[in-house]
This record gives sequence, structure tokens and C-alpha cells, in this order.
Amino acid sequence: MHALATILVALIALEHVYILVLEMFLWTTPRGLRAFGMKPADAEATKVLAANQGLYNGFLAAGLFWSLVHPEPAFAFQIKLFFLGAVVVAGLYGGATASRKIFVIQALPAAIALVAVLIAG
Repeated sequence: MHALATILVALIALEHVYILVLEMFLWTTPRGLRAFGMKPADAEATKVLAANQGLYNGFLAAGLFWSLVHPEPAFAFQIKLFFLGAVVVAGLYGGATASRKIFVIQALPAAIALVAVLIAG
């Protein structure tokens, strides 16, 4: 179960790197427009806000990667719980306020990873 939990944490971290790239660098491109259902004018008007969001997603990814490489298992466990919890909360908030798609893409996978980490812990 420990290997599965580690893989899930890594996948959530990679997902947030991808979100960082979408929000910080691809927001106004066709890929970014499709991903977020934006019109070009709206994307252009909100690209600074999106880049800020992307940076926060990068911090979530960095914390999750940190949890995977920290040499002290007990502290690494706590880091995983904190950052997965932060992703779940962000996903729940985004799902409630912006798009239900965020719940499925962000909160649900992080919640599954969190449960796996707790079981493996």
C-alpha cells in the first residue's frame, strides 16, 4: 500500500505542475482556452490572475514533491497530509465557486491519495 500511496502523491504533484504550466504559460493559447473554457478576450484580461493561481499550484506541487524526498518518514508523512489536505480544500472551494469540474479533477484525486497515505501510514 505504501508504493500505491507514493505513486498517487507523485501523480497529484505532477498534475499540479501541469496546472501551473497551463495557468502561467498556456492560459491564452488554444490549449489553455480549451482547458478552462475561456474566450480569448477573457483569457487575455485574466492572464495575470491565472499566472498567480499557477504559482500557488506550483507551491502545492513543490510541497508534495518535498514529502516524497524528505529523509525523515514521520515528517514526510505530515508533509503529505498537509499538502494533500490543501489540495482537497482548494479543489472543494474551486468546485463550489468556479466549476464543478475542479472537484473531479483536483479534489477527488487528492482525497483518494490522502486516504491511501493514511492507510499506508
